[in-house]
Amino acid sequence: MGVPQTMVALAYRAEFMKEALEKSQTITDNMVSILGSFDHRLSALETAMRPTQIRTHSIRRAHENIDKTLKSAEGILTQFDQTRKAEAKILRGPHEDLESYLEAIEQLKATVKFFSSNKNFKSSDGVVHHANQLLAKAIVKLEEEFNTLLANYSKPVEPDRLFECLPNSLRPSSASDKHQGEGGNKHSPEQQKSLATAIYTLPTLIPPRVVPLLHDLALQMAQAGHQQQLFRIFRDTRATVLEQSLKKLGVERLTKDDVQRMQWEVLEAKIGNWIHYMRIAVKLLFSAEKKICDQILEGIESLRDPCFAEVTVNSVSVLLSFGEAIAKSKRSPEKLFVLLDMYEIMRELRSEFELVFGSKACMEMRESAFNLTIRLAQTAQETFVDFEEAVERDATKTAVLDGTVHPLTSYVINYVKFLFDYQSTVKQLFQELESTDPEGQLAAVTTRIMQALQTNLDGKSKQYRDPALTQLFLMNNIHYIVRSVRRSEAKDLLGDDWVQIHRRIVQQHANQYKRISWAKVLLGNLHRSSTV
Repeated sequence: MGVPQTMVALAYRAEFMKEALEKSQTITDNMVSILGSFDHRLSALETAMRPTQIRTHSIRRAHENIDKTLKSAEGILTQFDQTRKAEAKILRGPHEDLESYLEAIEQLKATVKFFSSNKNFKSSDGVVHHANQLLAKAIVKLEEEFNTLLANYSKPVEPDRLFECLPNSLRPSSASDKHQGEGGNKHSPEQQKSLATAIYTLPTLIPPRVVPLLHDLALQMAQAGHQQQLFRIFRDTRATVLEQSLKKLGVERLTKDDVQRMQWEVLEAKIGNWIHYMRIAVKLLFSAEKKICDQILEGIESLRDPCFAEVTVNSVSVLLSFGEAIAKSKRSPEKLFVLLDMYEIMRELRSEFELVFGSKACMEMRESAFNLTIRLAQTAQETFVDFEEAVERDATKTAVLDGTVHPLTSYVINYVKFLFDYQSTVKQLFQELESTDPEGQLAAVTTRIMQALQTNLDGKSKQYRDPALTQLFLMNNIHYIVRSVRRSEAKDLLGDDWVQIHRRIVQQHANQYKRISWAKVLLGNLHRSSTV
């Protein structure tokens, strides 16, 4: 009974599910039919819209092309307008407004670049040609302006202005010695140290407000390929002015023959002035010239160093040639100390020469300065030898009747004392000439001079017929030598042994003098007794 009811229920449910599935299939078939209809309609719509889409794309591209054309036309018109304005400025010249003139040149360069890269423009070649012609005219006018500006603002530096740039210790004390520098005077070690750290103020060669303008003009000329014209103008103008500045200071070109013909007093004064001029030229004029050259020719590396070298070469030659003339002139003892002064200033200026003339273009001048330094050292060293020989061979017949100090002795001693005022310079000099023991070499030179003096005094002592006067003469002169050495710096160099030995020599001569004198007294008494 229960089973049939269950079967009936299952059969009922199966029938219901069948009907549901049949309805679902019908709905699916209807949806497929409807979707198929949509696909057909969309295809038809797309086919109908395709011509419209093509026309719309064409219109859009046409608009884009029109915009591009308008922009190109606008750019070309702008270039034409700016070129027209630039041309007007170029034709007016740079005198009215140099900055605006330089801007006009830059605009013409931009125009050439613009039309050179737009070859599709029908008239581009003509525009480029016209702009290049204007640029050529502009550069010629710039060259004239550079020449005019540089010449107008390049003036010789007056000596008074140069003296104001020196440290106080080197400035002339009055108008009377403006042309006689203090460089030839010997400075103490303390003064030398203060000079080494002294502050020098470079003179203003060209007003600072003009320098940037000259730099801009120089840069434009160089970029336009006018390097040689720029080089020539700068060299000729600045070299002439530098030479005039030195001439106003008192510098003159003197040859070896000129030096040989001069009286010693005149030559000594000129050497003192030369030392002062060298310091002013290197530390002030050449350094300032280097600075102005670097500023105006900044960025033009191919011209900067060669231009400075050409500007200064003649002036350096004039100064160094005088030093060479002195170094090669006939040697004499009185020249030793001026040679040492000259050597000293060249040593002092060596670092400045290395700095100011440090480029390859200035190598010849740098080497000339170094060679002069060595030549002065060699001549001074040779003068030491000459002095030794002159002392030993001195044949003056001037006799000191009372056996006191001979003029030669006082001259030599004063010479040696003065030499020791220069002992640091002399030691540097010996070291320059590759001496391993400069102090020992100075001691050897001093000893040889003293020995030469003693040899000569021995010869002069034989001029006395009276043996007592001979001993008295030697005693007085050697005593004077020993006393002078003990009171000078030579004592530290010659040593206590040298002093003690010569004191004993003095004593020996004194004893000999006493014995001879007593003998003379005894002989005189005997003579009187025999007469009585």
